[in-house]
Amino acid sequence: MHNKFAFGVDYYPEQWDETRWEIDASLMREAGFNTVRLAEFAWAKLEPECGVFDFAWLDRAITVLADHGLEIVLGTPTASPPAWLYAANSEIFRVLPDGRRLTYGHRRGYSPSHPEYLEHTRRIVMAMAQHYANHPAVIGWQIDNEFGDRDYSPAAQTAFQKWLKRKYISLEALNTAWGTVFWSHTYTDWSQIPVPLQTGATHNPSLCLEFARFSSDSYVQYQNLQLEILRQHCPNHFMTHNLMGFGYDQINYYDLANKLDLVTWDNYPRMWWNISEGDEPARAALGHATMRGLKNQAFWVMEQQSGAGGWEYVVPHPKPGEIRLWAMQAIAHGANGIIFFRFRSARHGAEQYWHGLLEHDGTPGRRYQEVKALGAELQELGAKILETRPKADVAFVQSYDSRFAFQIQQNNPNLHYAQFFKRLYSSFHSQNIGMDVVSPTNDLQDYKLVVVPLLHVVTPEIAANLERYVQGGGTLVLSFRSGVKDEHNAVVNAPLPGLLRSLVGAKVIEYDSLYGSTQSQVQLNLPARETQVLPSEIWCDVLEPEGAQVLASYTTGHYAGSAAITRNRVGRGQVILIGTAGEDLEHEVLAWLAEQLELHSQVAAPKGVEMVERRTNDERFLFVLNHTPEPQRIRLPAKGVNYSDQSADDGFMTLEPFGVQVLHQKIAAPENRVAHQAAPLWESQ
Repeated sequence: MHNKFAFGVDYYPEQWDETRWEIDASLMREAGFNTVRLAEFAWAKLEPECGVFDFAWLDRAITVLADHGLEIVLGTPTASPPAWLYAANSEIFRVLPDGRRLTYGHRRGYSPSHPEYLEHTRRIVMAMAQHYANHPAVIGWQIDNEFGDRDYSPAAQTAFQKWLKRKYISLEALNTAWGTVFWSHTYTDWSQIPVPLQTGATHNPSLCLEFARFSSDSYVQYQNLQLEILRQHCPNHFMTHNLMGFGYDQINYYDLANKLDLVTWDNYPRMWWNISEGDEPARAALGHATMRGLKNQAFWVMEQQSGAGGWEYVVPHPKPGEIRLWAMQAIAHGANGIIFFRFRSARHGAEQYWHGLLEHDGTPGRRYQEVKALGAELQELGAKILETRPKADVAFVQSYDSRFAFQIQQNNPNLHYAQFFKRLYSSFHSQNIGMDVVSPTNDLQDYKLVVVPLLHVVTPEIAANLERYVQGGGTLVLSFRSGVKDEHNAVVNAPLPGLLRSLVGAKVIEYDSLYGSTQSQVQLNLPARETQVLPSEIWCDVLEPEGAQVLASYTTGHYAGSAAITRNRVGRGQVILIGTAGEDLEHEVLAWLAEQLELHSQVAAPKGVEMVERRTNDERFLFVLNHTPEPQRIRLPAKGVNYSDQSADDGFMTLEPFGVQVLHQKIAAPENRVAHQAAPLWESQ
């Protein structure tokens, strides 16, 4: 599909005087760029009035860039329709959950279900595809931009009702599955089924989950509409969409990625929505692992942060070294392309303070020079790592159905699917243990350990997949609130954890939701470890073993003495059920499992130093990333090639603040990633 490392930038020639294009192209090439994304917000300039197209300006821009050796990824411009289109029919705007219709002024405001908008989409995509099908500089397409939020419009309601009819066939089947007899909500005509507007207060959870699935599918189908046109006319180009990592929770990204050739995503480690959390490397690592796991292949970062971001606010700029650090972290976790957003900081519009590589006046400053140095570094390294992938003995399973279900019924004010998932992930990340993020139906057999947080919605297919993994010798970790709902988001008609009960060898006889700062206490009795009493929070599943071994018991409350954590042997494997929450408690259990399963970290590193390995069967590239503002000294017992300065590394290595070193080693013989783990290659000093 693409046989070189993509290194480039997002560029908006329509926003700058044409006399500037040559200067910008020269600076891009000087920085080592080989790829440019164009046109994803240029609909008004490409089609200034309905059915009238102007590609001449874009042709000229592409020619200037191509003359400097740059390849082009074109964006279909459907995320930001022109004013004339909205003025013709305001009903193409999305409707918010509170019933208000969006008005013109931002972007991504369209309804992906509106028939008229679909026709406008077909026209502009068809015109672009036909015009650029055989252009030698164009290598791929980005469809739309950051597919967005749910639509509650009449058009969406009509489409939702048709979607339900295709799925359930009969209203009787739907009424039975949803239990609509409750509150006398039985439907006698498909047109009676609402969308879950907030004005309807608390809706049937079954309806809400199906609406979340439908909303996700509506964007998948909207993407497929464009894919079909582009593939028909541009069969030699790759197709992608720029997703938004683990943090975005409105679309099932496994479905969205299914028909794409390449997953790309937009990586902003420091923005107003996450700055209060600090620049946690685990957060970005989780985003990369999630995107890599969508198709189990390398990905690109289509928008890599290159400066302070913001619309109304300005967040702090990356410090010296951080732009390179963030890019190299992405590469370490599987990126085969880094495209920076954006080339020049915009002088107009909502993103004036979303800074690019060049300053507002077009001058190259510190950020540009840092990326230019990175470009020189990647000339050699980029080509060498294309066929490698990150090593992972641990898989984390993300369930979008469960994630949607917790959006509908949070269970506890302090329970957040994404936060809990990230907390468990971070426990292993801090030990520099490689992890994948996969779907509940993914083949799990290659992993030593599989962790499944909050698997609320369980189907027979998922339960069977997990049992196959454990029977084959795997270790499975499940959390509280697992197996509670069936595929229709109805509570199962069986003791919890429902379809997982025989697998865990225990049942939930009672549960308790802990509010505010209320805590319970748990006595942890892990084999080969000292007994500890640790606090638990948020939730307490009271477990009754049915063949499982008790690893922890509650010491407080009316369920004192009852099991909180169990272990069950199944076939050649085992299942750990953690029936409560607590950061220290979770960390102790996961650290014990890492020790038992010999999940040796790649480096015994100081806090804030991340180690990630990309490998093939016979060689590995070891990325050592210092996420701290202080120098870090690392002892390296093994020799390697340092691609930063081409020197041989032996003995001690000092990482500068926000510094990165990449070591290369040949592997004497192929290693079984499940049964064998190499000894740590270095340790901290």
